[in-house]
Amino acid sequence: MTLVETREDLPQDFLLTGMTCAACASRIERRLNKVEGVTASVNYATERATVTLAPEVDRSDVVAVVAKLGYGATPLSVDPDEERGAVEAVRDDRVADLWRRLVVAAVLFVPMVDLPLVLAVLPEARFPGWEWVVAALAAPVVLWSAWPLHRAAFVNARHGASSMDTLISLGIVAATVWSLGSILTGNLPAPGSGALSVFLDPVGPLYLEVAAAVTTFVLAGRYVEARAKRSAGDALAALASLAARDVSVLLPDGTETRIPASSLAVGTRFVVRPGEKVATDGVVTEGASAVDRSMLTGETVPVEVTAGDPVTGGTVATSGRLVVTANAVGSATQLAGMIRLVESAQASKASVQRLVDRISSVFVPIVIALSVLTGLGWWAVGGTAGQIFAAALAVLVIACPCALGLATPTAMLVASGRGAREGIFLKSHQALETSRVVDTVVFDKTGTVTTGAMSVRAVHLDGTRSRRDVLAVAGAVEDASEHAVARAVVACARLEVDELPPVTDFEALPGLGARGVVHGLEVRLGKPTKALPTWAPAPEPDSTLVLVTLGSPGEPVAVLELADEIKPSAAPAIARLRSAGLRTVLLSGDREGAAQAVGAAVGVDDVIADVLPAQKVEALAMLQRDGARVAMVGDGVNDGPALAAADLGLAVGAGTDVALEAADVILVREDLNVVPDALELARRTATTIRRNLVWAFGYNVAAIPLAAFGLLSPLIAGLAMALSSVLVVSSSVRLRN
Repeated sequence: MTLVETREDLPQDFLLTGMTCAACASRIERRLNKVEGVTASVNYATERATVTLAPEVDRSDVVAVVAKLGYGATPLSVDPDEERGAVEAVRDDRVADLWRRLVVAAVLFVPMVDLPLVLAVLPEARFPGWEWVVAALAAPVVLWSAWPLHRAAFVNARHGASSMDTLISLGIVAATVWSLGSILTGNLPAPGSGALSVFLDPVGPLYLEVAAAVTTFVLAGRYVEARAKRSAGDALAALASLAARDVSVLLPDGTETRIPASSLAVGTRFVVRPGEKVATDGVVTEGASAVDRSMLTGETVPVEVTAGDPVTGGTVATSGRLVVTANAVGSATQLAGMIRLVESAQASKASVQRLVDRISSVFVPIVIALSVLTGLGWWAVGGTAGQIFAAALAVLVIACPCALGLATPTAMLVASGRGAREGIFLKSHQALETSRVVDTVVFDKTGTVTTGAMSVRAVHLDGTRSRRDVLAVAGAVEDASEHAVARAVVACARLEVDELPPVTDFEALPGLGARGVVHGLEVRLGKPTKALPTWAPAPEPDSTLVLVTLGSPGEPVAVLELADEIKPSAAPAIARLRSAGLRTVLLSGDREGAAQAVGAAVGVDDVIADVLPAQKVEALAMLQRDGARVAMVGDGVNDGPALAAADLGLAVGAGTDVALEAADVILVREDLNVVPDALELARRTATTIRRNLVWAFGYNVAAIPLAAFGLLSPLIAGLAMALSSVLVVSSSVRLRN
């Protein structure tokens, strides 16, 4: 199974530096998409640009465009280790730089506040030049600690743009200039004005502590945000770290040599000893072992494998020695595909996020205009210079839209990492948006609700041919098919026939069976479309029937009765879905009796049986016409159209590439409880996003009028602005639990 495409036109990732808010991401995205041959999506939370380039466009062109905007862009390597190392290095450097600047700002901010407090309470403690001491303490904060904010504002202004940093920088500069003017003119706070006035009084001649406070609070918020981003990506990093570093390759003479796992090629035989990781996807050729897949799928019970069984890179052999032949390496492995899915989901944008990006891009100019209008309003009603400045400054500081820009991407960043640990891979935000309205979950039967490991229960013959002859021709035709029924027929035939005869003119008949020519005679196998021949006894209710006919028009010569085990997790998973208020439906191409028996055993609400693959799509369309919002769970080739037609497609990870390509969510655990888990994760993520957006919008709607009417001091405004971002990030991080 491969969860990643290997086309050369796959999007390429660039690590972006210098972004400070959603407006920055929106600006880069708009500019890149104006370049002919470039399609780009920029995600502020992951600090990445996912870019699809036309053949005539080079990656250096993308770097140049981003650099002209005042930001940095680094192409990420296709090698997972190199890419992860580059991303971690940049994020570590950013966290360290923020910490250094925050420590300097906080250490100097405390005495800046304490000194005016002491002097206000104890006027006799004043000494000549105390105001210049405060200015000296403020200088490193507003110049060095706040330098990244000023630089970003300058870069934006040079390109005729604005961002959150524009507001913050303007506020810091305005507070500093006003305060220096007050010092030079001697307009200082009166003795005994009260200790709390520094915090609560919106009007005052000195605002150096406000400039330092805003810088400190913003840096603290960004430090927490950067740490949260780094930890939110831990699950993805842990997933990437599952890959083996080196591997013991088996040479033709039977000796072994150790090489880097990245040097493996398809067809190479390698050894996996107990306790070692499987280096890459492959098929066991020798040995037997229990394989722990918990780190990849969330399943806690190891799976026994032996010769002929597939194994996945990143899993761990826990008992015997295995010899494995590699059948996928590098970006074609399941692990690489999973990582790509998580990154793709994190890079994708929900429709609400696209709306937020548009709002953020115009929000800063609107806030600046509101600040100016606030000042003019206070001037018009006869406000003092201090009142005018304080109100305008508070509006400028409190209205920063950083919480708005973080609301959606941080939640998706955390949720996609959490899902990866549980074997749940959301392909995009579309899955989140759709999951909120799903009210009906439709399950394919064979291979989804049942194990798909069918076996021939009985062979009923018409008496004209022997059991061995019938199984020989039936097995020869079915040997070319991938269906679970075909595999069961072939397995039964091989028990009785040493070598299956050759087949020609093979043709798969979707939903009907298969046909081929064996020994010059046409052989057809498929479900009975009419009443069973009189010589065939009544089957068991849960049996799947295959009619074998020979010649043309086709004489029935045998009826094969097959059985399939129901997955132990099917009934509990369906019970959980029903308890959540969801309707459950079993959809099957099997005959009515067999489908109803399985449906009753697992407890679904409805059973739809005797449907061909094309009719599965029509069955879903019928449910949708009745007003249902449908999630489809399937795994086979014939489930692909239904998964694509459903409002939400969930593909079981052991399924075919067709099903995986068509689905919105990929589930790599065999335990069907992953279905309600996936829907719950998606719903909780969507709820978190809505809560974040309500807070972010509500905060600005409520806070701006308070600041405009002079009810908030600039210092409290700065604290509230920083805490809003921390609150949104913290709300998203809760999804990890």
